[in-house]
Amino acid sequence: MSKKLNIGLFGFGVVGQGLYDIIKTKNLNLEIKKIAIKDASKKRSLPEHYFTTDKDELLNNPEINTIIELINDTEAAFDIVSTALKTGKNVVSASKKMIATYLPQLIALQHEYGTSLLYEGSVCGSIPIIRNLEEYYDNELLHSISGIFNGSSNYILSKGFLENLDYSLALKQAQDLGFAETDPISDVGGYDSKYKLVIAAAHAYGVVIDPARIFNFGIQNLAADDMRYAREKNLKIKLVPVAKELDDQHVALFVLPKFVAEHEFLYNVEYEYNGVTVQAAFADQQFFFGKGAGGHPTGSAVLSDIAALRYDYQYEYKKAKSANGLNFTNDIELTIYLRYEDEELIDLLDFKTIDERYYSGTYKYVIGKVNLQKLIDNQSRIYDDKAFIAFADQLTGVSLASANNIT
Repeated sequence: MSKKLNIGLFGFGVVGQGLYDIIKTKNLNLEIKKIAIKDASKKRSLPEHYFTTDKDELLNNPEINTIIELINDTEAAFDIVSTALKTGKNVVSASKKMIATYLPQLIALQHEYGTSLLYEGSVCGSIPIIRNLEEYYDNELLHSISGIFNGSSNYILSKGFLENLDYSLALKQAQDLGFAETDPISDVGGYDSKYKLVIAAAHAYGVVIDPARIFNFGIQNLAADDMRYAREKNLKIKLVPVAKELDDQHVALFVLPKFVAEHEFLYNVEYEYNGVTVQAAFADQQFFFGKGAGGHPTGSAVLSDIAALRYDYQYEYKKAKSANGLNFTNDIELTIYLRYEDEELIDLLDFKTIDERYYSGTYKYVIGKVNLQKLIDNQSRIYDDKAFIAFADQLTGVSLASANNIT
C-alpha cells in the first residue's frame, strides 16, 4: 500500500503546469496542498486559494510531507530543497544547475536526515536516465556516456543543417518558440549540458565534480563554413557532453561540439529531442531517446519521481560508496577540428597536426590532437578570435575509445 503524499509545489510555470495537467488525469494517492509562486498578480488556471508567495506556508506546514521544486533560481532552489530535507520532507526537483552545483551538500543532507531527493526531470526531460544509471547499471562497467542533453542548442543545429538557416536566424526562431532564453548562453554555451553531465556522472561513475572544473565549449562561433565542411564529409555537428572512464583510476568529462557520422545514434536526433548513448562493458551500446524539454515531457519525469516516493524510494549512490578510486582529470588528448584565423592560436594550443592545414579564402581549418587542458587555458582566446572547435574523431577514423588517451 502506497502512502499518501501531501504536496507543496514551488513554481507553476511550464513544468509546474505540465505536472498538474498530468496529475489530474491520474488516480494517485497524492494531493497538491499549496503552490508557491513569485508573482501573485499573474492569472493562473487554478483557484487563488492554492497559491501563496510565502515559502514558509509550504515548508512549515506539518501536513505537507513532500516538496516539489520547479523554480528557475539556483540559490533560492537550494534554500528550499535543503530546508525541506532538514525538516523531514522528501523532495523532487528538476533544477539541474542547483543540483549539479550543490550535489555534495545534497547527498550529505539526505544521509544525515534520512530524507530523499529525486531529480529524474533534471536530466534530459522525459528520458529515464538517472534511475537506469542508478539501478540497471549499478554493477556494470560503463566505458562512456554521451549524447544530446540540450534541446535548445539541438534545435538551432537542426535548423542550420536541415533548413539551411544561419546561426542567428535559427537562434531567433528558438527564442520565439520558447526553446531558448533571451540570454541563451546557458544553452548554446554548453553550460546546461554540463550541469546535466555532472548529475549523470555521479550515478554512472560515483564521481561528484564541481561543474567549474569541467570544460564546456558551445556553438556560439559556429559558422556557415563549418556546416558546409560537415556536409561535405556527410557528417552533422551536435553539441555533445561526454563522460568517459579512461582507465581504472581516471574519468574525464567535457562538453564540445562533435562531428557525428551516419552510423551513430545521435545523427538522427533532431530539433528539441535529446538522446543518450551508454557504452557498457557487458550490455554493450544502448541508446535512450525522447523529448528533452517541455511541460508534459519533463512533468512526466517529475511525476515518476513522485510516484517512487510513495514507496520510500531513495538514491543509494551505490558507485559513490564503492571503493573504485576514480579521479576526475582534464589531462586527456582529443582529436580536434579547429577553424581559425589567427595562426598564433595553433602554437598556443600546442596543436599536433594530423592532416595538412587547409585554406579557402578567409576560411582556414586544421585537424589534430590537443590536450584538453590547453583548450581550457585558451578558451577565452578561442572565443575572442571567433574560432570554432569540434571533437573530430570521425574525421580520422579514430574511435572515441582510442581518441581519448590519458597523457
